[in-house]
Amino acid sequence: MSTEAASEARMLPSTPELDDESPFATMMSLYDEAAAHLGIDPSNYAIMRKPDREMMVSVPVQLDDGTWTVFEGYRVQHNQGMGPFIGPMRLHSRLRVDELRALAGWMSWKCAVVNIPFGGAAGGIRIHPPQRSRGEVERAVRRYTADLIDIIGPERDILTPDIGTDEEMMAWIMDTVSNHRRYTESAVVTGKPTELGGSRMGLESVAFGLRVILRLALELYQLREHGASIIIQGAGTVGGTLARILYADGQKVVGLSDVATGLYNENGLDIPTILAGRAQEGRFDGLEGDFERITNREMLKLPCDALIPCAVANAVHSRNAREIQARLIIEGAHGPVSARADRALHDQGIPVVPDILANAGGVLGDYFEWVQNRQGFSWIDSVLHKRLTRFMAEAWTEVCEFQLRYGVRMRMAANMLAVERVASADQIRGIYA
Repeated sequence: MSTEAASEARMLPSTPELDDESPFATMMSLYDEAAAHLGIDPSNYAIMRKPDREMMVSVPVQLDDGTWTVFEGYRVQHNQGMGPFIGPMRLHSRLRVDELRALAGWMSWKCAVVNIPFGGAAGGIRIHPPQRSRGEVERAVRRYTADLIDIIGPERDILTPDIGTDEEMMAWIMDTVSNHRRYTESAVVTGKPTELGGSRMGLESVAFGLRVILRLALELYQLREHGASIIIQGAGTVGGTLARILYADGQKVVGLSDVATGLYNENGLDIPTILAGRAQEGRFDGLEGDFERITNREMLKLPCDALIPCAVANAVHSRNAREIQARLIIEGAHGPVSARADRALHDQGIPVVPDILANAGGVLGDYFEWVQNRQGFSWIDSVLHKRLTRFMAEAWTEVCEFQLRYGVRMRMAANMLAVERVASADQIRGIYA
């Protein structure tokens, strides 16, 4: 390896190129397959296969002890055919550029599936917030924002919350941009506190969208629409909120897990009590109740009407796909079913509702917040829920129509719909040199 190549590898650490279970390889293999089914023009194919822009920035920060360190920040902007970029900003010690490329691509396809005017982006800072003071994290976030000031904004690239970020951090980004622009720029980020123009739906939008998709999927696949047995992997903002909503709806959540422990009761868990205990203890370990403790690995293999993984990528992979007994899988996280596992599940007759459709409630929540900020008008809860339900139901119908038209699995139908829309937008706009 040349000195220059070695230097680049250190700056932009990549997942192994031959690892076809990596999130980036999964995203790209699905894009390639969708483009082949559609017969995308070779020129359009080549354009969409590469991100429009990748930026790496140095983030110098003075630490609390007076010394200085330099973190690394990234932003990947995938495709702006349908509109300005939008996507997550995460803080993580093991940030990888391949994962950011995958996230940016997924955001492009997700926006296209639900037909909102954005292209995908993703970025963040390689930092471990729990090991840093709040002041150090704030200085890193503000410097990162200032370094990207020329490429972000309501009409350029909107940053959304992700791993390691919270409402206050999104407010720091908004404030930094506003200070540089000399006017308040609310719509540059989403996930802000409601006092600063954040949406009333907030972080619950993913769970509300999953609820809509679950209802439609149970109906399509002729499963029990009321009292269905459901297993949810992940008890955080998405999984925990979804469990609470489904319990209130009268559904039977038989399994729920956090990062270390799974809880299972075939007759249904007492979700409010469990979530209250987790809020107090910080985890499921040590909780007492009418349930069996199992591992995450064991929980994924249990029989149920619907399995909803809301935690990590590749939770279902080529090595455990054959052991899955769920009658339906709905992806609540980004890429929880690998490309190989998806094909294996299809062969087993287990339908999978893909992430770019199932968890698109999150990007719809971001879109709604962006629209409200630009209007200077806040929508009430009933309006937010009604509009999210409409967008999710319309996307579901269009994906199902693609599935019937081309005779493909649902994941491929969703990717084909997305790729067709982005390719059409790119072609109509043309290439400016």
